[in-house]
Amino acid sequence: MKFIVSSSSLLSHLQIVGRVIASKNSLPILDCFLFELQEQTLHITAADAETRMLTSIDVSGVEGSGLVAIPARNLLDSLKELPDQPVVFDINEENLEIKVSYENGKCNFMAQKGEEYPQAKVLSETATQLSMAASTLLSGISRTIFASADDELRPVMNGVFFDITTENITIVASDGHMMVRYKALAAQGTEKASFILPKKPANLLKNILPKEAGDVSIAFDESNAYIKLDNFFLICRLVEGRYPNYNAVIPVDNPYKVSVDRQLFLNALKRVSVFSNSATSLIKLDISSQEILISAQDIDFSTSASETVSCINQGQEMIIGFKGTDLINIFNNIPSSEAVFELADASRAGLILPSENEASEDLLMLLMPMMLND
Repeated sequence: MKFIVSSSSLLSHLQIVGRVIASKNSLPILDCFLFELQEQTLHITAADAETRMLTSIDVSGVEGSGLVAIPARNLLDSLKELPDQPVVFDINEENLEIKVSYENGKCNFMAQKGEEYPQAKVLSETATQLSMAASTLLSGISRTIFASADDELRPVMNGVFFDITTENITIVASDGHMMVRYKALAAQGTEKASFILPKKPANLLKNILPKEAGDVSIAFDESNAYIKLDNFFLICRLVEGRYPNYNAVIPVDNPYKVSVDRQLFLNALKRVSVFSNSATSLIKLDISSQEILISAQDIDFSTSASETVSCINQGQEMIIGFKGTDLINIFNNIPSSEAVFELADASRAGLILPSENEASEDLLMLLMPMMLND
């Protein structure tokens, strides 16, 4: 089997799907890319034990067809150093020797039998189907994934929850202290359903969706999901379990509203947080009628910092503490120029909202306060 392909085009596809390959695999063959040559198209697959991504690329000079597993490291490391040029792959299907030749050189290494590569999981006949714009899915994942947990005891929190109704699709992530709820008002399903997308495939989608256009087709059953884009096809195992009732933790009566310039507040927050305690990352907000005093200190190292930011406070004065790293993540992911705190008191969860939502979006972020020593 033989074909010719552009080195830069092949490398870009391999680098994207190669993110699926785990650093340590239980099956050695999963350290390989699966190449399947059919007529003028090369189909490329990368997988780990739970996630699988496929893509395809046009090739020329095709002789024969077949299936072979090629070591990912050998292929990626050699292609990275090549300028854009045609590369000839000549694969001996009997002894699985691969000869790769290019303008000023060649290399050869051994492959493995493609038939030994694990097969994709098949969805049940009762799988739920839905479709949504690539830009909507990207916004939903990008706005929420940072809030997901890394908790071995509660695996359901280690992913992004999709709550699908006939009216909209709600995407949620939470680590128990912080929660983000993103409603895609322009997307909906044909029936009520839900699934939890693990963090790894969610991050893979976050990286490839910016280059995609059109709609994304999603099909899922109790265990697996098929996500089809224009140029890529992702198959993954879903997180099994029941996601907590996220609506129940959202406070419905937060009478005090404080508006701030998002970027000014974020910049001040970053500067002050440098001096917070590294273990707690505690930031204190002293909210008055027209300004917020942002302060932090680390008693162990005798360091402290404070900075004021103007605000519009529609409630009473208040002192409240938050985890600085969480607050920075939240403000980094608010799309509007102004953000609004909705607060009740220093012991209850605060809501942080964009002053104006994007069209067809409803974004809400929740953060639990921290106890202040003084």
